Parts: sequence; C-alpha cells; structure tokens
Amino acid sequence: MTVPVTALGRHDDWSGVRAVVAGFGVSGFAAADNLTHLGASVVAVDDSPAGKEEKAQLLGVLGADIRLGPGSTAELPEQTDLLVVSPGWKPSAPLIEQARARGIPVWGEVELGWRLRDPEHATPWLAVTGTNGKTTTVQMLDAILRAAGLRSVAVGNVGLPIVEAVMDPTPYDVFAVELSSFQLHYTSSMRADSAAVLNVAEDHLDWYDEAGLDAAAAMADYAADKGRIYTGVQHACVYNVADPQTERLVREADVTEGARAVGFTLGMPSVGMVGVVDDLLVDRAFIAERQSSAAELCTVADLASPAPHVVANALAAAALARAHGVSQAAVRDGLRGFRPDGHRIATVGEVGGVTWVDDSKATNPHAALSSLLAFDPVVWIAGGLAKGARFDDLVAATRDRLRAVVLIGRDRDVIAGALARHAPDVPVIAIEAGETDSGHAAMERAVVAAGDLAQPGDTVLLAPGCASMDMFADYADRGDAFAAAVRRQTDD
Repeated sequence: MTVPVTALGRHDDWSGVRAVVAGFGVSGFAAADNLTHLGASVVAVDDSPAGKEEKAQLLGVLGADIRLGPGSTAELPEQTDLLVVSPGWKPSAPLIEQARARGIPVWGEVELGWRLRDPEHATPWLAVTGTNGKTTTVQMLDAILRAAGLRSVAVGNVGLPIVEAVMDPTPYDVFAVELSSFQLHYTSSMRADSAAVLNVAEDHLDWYDEAGLDAAAAMADYAADKGRIYTGVQHACVYNVADPQTERLVREADVTEGARAVGFTLGMPSVGMVGVVDDLLVDRAFIAERQSSAAELCTVADLASPAPHVVANALAAAALARAHGVSQAAVRDGLRGFRPDGHRIATVGEVGGVTWVDDSKATNPHAALSSLLAFDPVVWIAGGLAKGARFDDLVAATRDRLRAVVLIGRDRDVIAGALARHAPDVPVIAIEAGETDSGHAAMERAVVAAGDLAQPGDTVLLAPGCASMDMFADYADRGDAFAAAVRRQTDD
C-alpha cells in the first residue's frame, strides 16, 4: 500500500488496504461490507458467532474473511493496515493494544463513516450525545427534519449504521446522529454541523476504570469522550443549562470560528437559549428579535409526555433543527407527531387506582431519577447491573415520593445500601432469584410484591437504574417481562 490509509476517502483506491473489523454485529457488518465493496481486503472477527452465520456467508461470497468463535479476536493478523472496532470494545482489548503497539490506526464505525462521506454531497451531521435521552432526542430531531420536507435519517447508535447511510447512492439532506461515549472514544476527525450534549452523569464507569482509575478519574474520561462531539462544530453547540458540565464541555471545545453556544432550559430562556414560558416551548436563539421577545415553537401538550426530561429532549432537538434553518412550524409538526419507542415511560396498565409504568430503558441512575421525578407517590422496581454507578444522590432526591421499593438483579444490594443510608423508613423488598429462576420469573414475583405494596393513586414504576443483561436478553426483554406480569396481575 503506497498511500497511507488515513489519507483515503470514498473515491480512492482501497485495493491495497488490509482491514480488520472487530465485532460482527450491525455496525461491524456495515463496516466490513462497505470496505469490501471499496476493494479492501477485509478480515472480520468476533468471539460470538450466534446469529451471525448468514451474514458471514454473504460477505464470504464477496471475498471477505470472516472468523467467528472463541479465540477469534485474540491475535491481530500480521498484515494489517487498519483496525475498525465496533462500539463497546474496551481500549484494553488485546486486539486494540496490539494495533496501537504496532502503530496501526484504530477507528470506530463513526470515524470510518465520516471519512467515507461524498465530498460532492457533504450531508450535514446534527449530532447528539449524553448519558440519557439520546435516542428520543435524535428521533424527535429526525421527525422535525422530515416535517420540514428534508430527506433525513436517524443514524449511529440508533437507526441505520452510519457507514450504510453515508454510502447510500441517493444522498440524504441531513443526518440525525446519535453517538455514545464508546463511539466517540474512537472518533477523531468528525466535524458536526451542530451538536448537543444533553447531560453527563455516572454511567459505564466500569468501562473507563480498567486502568485502575478511581471513580472521579473514570468519570472525567467519560465526560471528555462526550465532549468530543463539539470538536470542530460549525454552527451551534447545544448544552443543558441545568447541567453545568455540558456548558464546560462547550467552553473547552475547539470549535469552528463563529459557532454559537445555545442553551436549553426548562425555565424562562435567556437570550441565546430555548426554553419554556407558560407551557410553551420557545426560541430566543434563532430569531432576529431575541433581545426583546421569544418565538413559540410548540406547546407542552403537543409532546408525547409532559415529563420534564421529555420536554428537555424536545428543546434540544428543536435547537439543533433551528440551527439547521428549520421553521417554527416544522418544529411544532415534527414534535406533535412524534411518539417514543417502547419501554420509555409507557403505561402498561391501570387497575384499582394504581398505574403501572414501564421505563425499562432507564438503565442508569440518572435516567431512573428523571423517571421517578415524573411520578408521586411511587412503588419503584429497580436493580440489575449497576456498571459501577452509585445511587445515593438518586435516593436522597426521591425518598419523599417513594411508597416502597422492590429490588431485583445482581447489584440490588448497591441500591439497598443507598436506601438504608438515605431513606431508612421506606419499605424495601429484595427478590432473591434462585439459581434456576429465569429473569421473567423474578419479574413476576417483583410485580406481585409491588402490587401488594401499592395504594390507589400510586404509580408502580419499572425504572431499574441498571443494565439488564444479568437476567434478561436486553432492556426490551425486561420491559416485556414486566408488561406481561402486569397483565397477569391485573387480569386476575
């Protein structure tokens, strides 16, 4: 290979490139597929073959070398020019350490997608990250952009893989891009048109503390990866007025000259912000008269839920859309027609004056806190894999609205400890799962216990504050188990 891989783009000759793709899930397949079509020699590796055989066979026919099964990722092939890693691969993974030791570039699929943009049709990226609310905000943004008549698509951590969207032969007008901290960690050259950090709270600290960092250092690294989204932003850096860390990330970012900082707030917005006035979402950032007035975007009643974090997500989506030149009417129409995916504050039953709500997507304490603050009083079902997070602040902030708590999952004692310290008078039931119990059986018992504790006017809320993989396939499986158990309970 005569040209360095870091100099190659969409229209260059990749035939001399020997690329290794680590991870053969959705993004890994998209990376391997498109690199193969570009002419690169591709080796894709994944220790888990489950559900990947058909795609492996397809790419094998096209000339890629697919290696699935235990041990496949232990050694980086000798002849390697580029390593593309799927989200979630830790920097300490042997393949990544070997690549860096040999001076081989390590890209994520986002970095690859950015480098494969068509220079003749430079589709703008409107990018969103944050500990919570990313998917909802990006889907809201996509709905607004479509309402404006633009050919938009949600990509990245939701929707299409970025590489697949970028390589579409019919160019998109704009991308609504969800980016996780994992994706941003392996991204260096991306320059979004506008970008937002919704919030920064404890999550994935187990991913960042492998080098023996303390919690504060791991948290700093996590926040720094979130802040990468602002690098090189051209028009607007959207931040959360209620989360000073997001504003700090804007101040520290190396942005394009002329880029603006635009805050979103649930209160009355200052000049240069979007916010809420008398149940109206309003804009004081993108109108000529912003010094003396605000423009109505929509009403709180137009949204799928009046919950504060839903309103905040809508404001962030609106700010990004307005930075892209979208009209007030399109913001209103997009938000009015938007409905969130399942397992996000979804009411699954009401009986005897008790409302049952599934927010299984609340997979960390910050998300669970937002959910808990939307209801009062609450019987809270929580627990799972805590990922190194702590629950003291959450319990201290919500103890007065907790009727009772039912705990499940491997790290239920972490939450129980916080409850003992900050809400000792709140009744707590821990569901002890036997070795032969399935997650669904444990959830059944949790729902029965919660039903016994709830009183008319209460909400029984599944907002686990933890990941689900200790007992369930994923958060959707956990939410489905809760909904099924509620139906059985309420049908009796």
